[in-house]
Amino acid sequence: MSFKFEKLHIWKDAMSLGEEINLMADTFPKKEIYNLSSQIRRATDSIALNISEGSILQSNPEQRRFLGYSIRSLAEVVTCLYKAKNRKYINDEIFKKKYDFCYKLMNMMIAYRNKFNS
Repeated sequence: MSFKFEKLHIWKDAMSLGEEINLMADTFPKKEIYNLSSQIRRATDSIALNISEGSILQSNPEQRRFLGYSIRSLAEVVTCLYKAKNRKYINDEIFKKKYDFCYKLMNMMIAYRNKFNS
């Protein structure tokens, strides 16, 4: 037995991204604990949380709405990655790896959301 969202590749990828970002945020300076570290963790967790919430007992328009929240949270993560890179908390290689993963995930989420056109 499993929940519908557990079978979704976008949910699995969002979960992986969340764990990677959580570990990365641990390396940020202590002064960022209530700022960038917290913000990027909340945004990345929001991606998987909204995918799962939207997939349970929701109409097609509701699923689209929750996927929209996930996509916006992903954009927030990307902006936080830029801030981390600009502040020299992560190097260009880490930034590019995370950015590319986010870009791929965004495209997958948009394609999945388009299945629920009303």
